Amino acid sequence: MNTSWAIRTANSIMSRTPRLYEDRTYQGKWSYDYGVVLKGFELLWKQTGDRTYLQFIQDQLDHFVQEDGSILGYRQDEYNIDHINNGKLLFTLYKETKQEKYRKAAGLLREQLRTHPRTSEGAFWHKEIYPYQIWLDGLYMGAPFYLEHVLTFEDRQGIEDVTKQFILCEQHTKDARTGLLFHAWDEKRVQPWCDPATGLSPNFWGRSMGWFVMALVDVLELLPAEHTDYNELVRILNDTLSALKRYQDKESGVWYQVLNEAGRKGNYLEASASSMIAYAMAKGLRLGALDASWQPVLERAFQGILAEFVLETKEGWINLNKNCQVAGLGGADQRDGTFAYYISEPIITNDLKGVGAFLQAFGEVELAGKQEQGRMLDVSL
Repeated sequence: MNTSWAIRTANSIMSRTPRLYEDRTYQGKWSYDYGVVLKGFELLWKQTGDRTYLQFIQDQLDHFVQEDGSILGYRQDEYNIDHINNGKLLFTLYKETKQEKYRKAAGLLREQLRTHPRTSEGAFWHKEIYPYQIWLDGLYMGAPFYLEHVLTFEDRQGIEDVTKQFILCEQHTKDARTGLLFHAWDEKRVQPWCDPATGLSPNFWGRSMGWFVMALVDVLELLPAEHTDYNELVRILNDTLSALKRYQDKESGVWYQVLNEAGRKGNYLEASASSMIAYAMAKGLRLGALDASWQPVLERAFQGILAEFVLETKEGWINLNKNCQVAGLGGADQRDGTFAYYISEPIITNDLKGVGAFLQAFGEVELAGKQEQGRMLDVSL
């Protein structure tokens, strides 16, 4: 049996859901979840050279991307930053196939960002229906795509608009006491979930911080090292992960749904956040943005993820348990950001956001192992 967790996970996904968009959770929608999984397939394809993984990416996106570059189910005028995420795969598809529809589709998503509403300082709103709000999630959804488009098709003009998104986000969401970042900030201080004095949501949600640190390493991989903001983004990554390290559960090595409430009734160890944080550490180490002192922290996290969340089925498929299905703020459901709210959302197995982060995390650590002449972490169950 192949010992690669990334390969076994990818094979499980292809067997279980050969067409991601047919999953009843998504009902054919242009959902950002696909992009989380497919970035894992992209990493695995680059790592192994096996075009099965590239073909899987193309099969999923071809359901949506039409010959004229339009995208099934996508509306620019919704100004939803989540809808940018899947566009990250279009660069690889265009480069590998030379099909113009992928370049045009990427251009369509880029057009959204040209007119996407912003805070007074220039940070993208999370969605038009969530005005004047920065959510940590949005950095992952928009920033890596934005930067790659600028580098690939725009003669590297305007990179600072990408890096500014992280600088503003940290500035407005960072808690001075813990170093953790609150899930969201409302510039107008009018949302029912926010503190009327600070505009901040009331809790530190694990996956939102996972999105943020994933976004940082993905942007650092692309960002020219000589750029003025490169070192500042490295600092933000180190500071944010250092805060997260303080809340890494000592016994299990993973992280809680509400990060700083380990002993509180109802809180639980959560798979997607733990996988995302581990991914950021693994990639940060590979890029040289983190020093070697992070290696043992990473090893504890990977051992913990396997021990706490992973089960193998009788078919040999990998199951990832204890994923928060979804969490947000405001909207029709009036999600209030309280501790009670975050622990009330459904906990499911094999949510694509969790599985995708797990696939990316183990792809990273196995890639690092290969780059070190076969030195692999001991990540056996």
